[in-house]
Amino acid sequence: MNFKSKIRKKRALKIRCKLKSLKVIRLVVHKTSRHIYAQIISSDNFSIIAFASTLEKEISKNLSYTGNKKSAQVIGKIIAQRALKKGVKKVSFDRSGFKYHGRIMELANSARKFGLQF
Repeated sequence: MNFKSKIRKKRALKIRCKLKSLKVIRLVVHKTSRHIYAQIISSDNFSIIAFASTLEKEISKNLSYTGNKKSAQVIGKIIAQRALKKGVKKVSFDRSGFKYHGRIMELANSARKFGLQF
């Protein structure tokens, strides 16, 4: 494990400990160089309310490349729509230790634009 990933995991641990103590519904985001994943986890940390990823066939066939800002915007839109369909409007944003810029920021802005509050 290199230095950057250790720092990211340390940031993620701090964020998650705070959010778990608050007992709130979380929007968890994870990214790799080729894909981006988002899931909404309930306040008891055991059940997933909604999930969206660039690995889904119906999403990836509409995108030319799945590791860019455009795909992050699409995932933000879809996760917001699925959450609202399940009755979830207010969430806390768990960025998994990733810095808030680029694809992470685009996903968050898109989710806010389509109705999620955080």
